[in-house]
Amino acid sequence: MRLLDPQLDLEAFFARVANARERVLFLDYDGTLAPFHPDPSLAVPYPFVPERLKALTGERKTRVVVVSGRPLGELKPLLESVTHHEAWGAHGWEHQTAEGMKRFDPEAAAIRQLSLAEVPARLLEAQGARVERKLASVAMHWRGLPEAQARELSERIVQAWTEIADANVELLPFEGGMELRVRGRTKAHAVREVLAQTSPEAACAYLGDDITDEDAFEAIRDRGLAVLVGPQLRATAAHLWIRPPQELERFLVRWAQAPLSAVRS
Repeated sequence: MRLLDPQLDLEAFFARVANARERVLFLDYDGTLAPFHPDPSLAVPYPFVPERLKALTGERKTRVVVVSGRPLGELKPLLESVTHHEAWGAHGWEHQTAEGMKRFDPEAAAIRQLSLAEVPARLLEAQGARVERKLASVAMHWRGLPEAQARELSERIVQAWTEIADANVELLPFEGGMELRVRGRTKAHAVREVLAQTSPEAACAYLGDDITDEDAFEAIRDRGLAVLVGPQLRATAAHLWIRPPQELERFLVRWAQAPLSAVRS
């Protein structure tokens, strides 16, 4: 683990986790709980994840919130072994709780622009791109392709989508692809809405790997710990950098054990 914010006292943070009456752990999925896979349906969690999350959601009383850019229908089979209390999908446009699913529908004009953007993207599938239409975005993936091929796909779709992006939709990169997304909701909205229902004294952290997690890092900074998960460090708003899988497991173990140390003391 590497501390990125010199003003943060990590020991004091885990002492807060130990003594808090309420704990919330936000977790991105791809690249955080699970390694990336060229076939997203095969991106299963790291082997230790089910056991570690089960431990901290039981008697340790942590509210686990999964926050993903993926549609929840696509993610559901992969989350079957991951103990969690709620999940947000499609960058905050979908919300699943025990009570059911809620979707936030984009404006009709934005939906028309996504349909328009999907046309040039589909034409690039023959060149190896994987295109995904979501509730509030169109994504093009080139993960796993040769660098030159990925670069060409990136240049072509950026050119096509830049002409479409406006006040309704914005062009955003992510790890291994590009997305044209409806403005108005992001992963930060999921964080803020959960925190609005959470005590100001709660111990909270957000773990994520992607550029799309940066707004969530910003949203949680004043209330908790922002943690970048990834094999390499990059420019980030996170307080802490951890490398998966070993440091991720150590973080989850320490979080789960913190309340026990408070009881012993």
